[in-house]
Amino acid sequence: MQNEEALVCSAQQGDGAAFSELYEENFSKVYRYLMLRVGDKAEAEDMTQQVFIKAFEALPGYRWQGAPFASWLFRIAHNQVIDRQRKQSKRSSAAIGDLDLASDECTEEAVETKLTVEEIVAASKDLTVAQREVIGLRFGAEMSTAEVAHIMGKSEGAIKALQHSAVVALRIRMRAGPGGAPGNAQARP
Repeated sequence: MQNEEALVCSAQQGDGAAFSELYEENFSKVYRYLMLRVGDKAEAEDMTQQVFIKAFEALPGYRWQGAPFASWLFRIAHNQVIDRQRKQSKRSSAAIGDLDLASDECTEEAVETKLTVEEIVAASKDLTVAQREVIGLRFGAEMSTAEVAHIMGKSEGAIKALQHSAVVALRIRMRAGPGGAPGNAQARP
């Protein structure tokens, strides 16, 4: 943590290499979080870049408070999601993008991963905002319960309860299948 604080301080003083290191350490976590929240690869990539642009621009005013630098980045990412939702409420919803079949990424595993992410994103639409936030931070960004509690301003117990209720709701929804209500799930032997 002390190393991170020194890195942030160096970045604030204009050290581009220090900011690059912060970027490299946090990019994939922020991207996964945003991917789970928005469900679109290209949109998540764009939003992740915007998070780091905003962080870079606001870095001179950042004050170290003993929490990981990622906490601040996730607050920016959360605000990006809220801004996107506001913009979308003014326009019609866009469907999750199609898988790019021309890319090298089109392996069986990539297709399965894409479908799994799409299923989770679709199922998570029925969750509360707080539950979606916990799922995104815990599983998308791979943050600890304590880190999520700090970011969301809640107790660890509240985060565990939100996570539990979200996971239960996701299981029920995903067992029901696409567009199905929980009661429509087929019995499994």
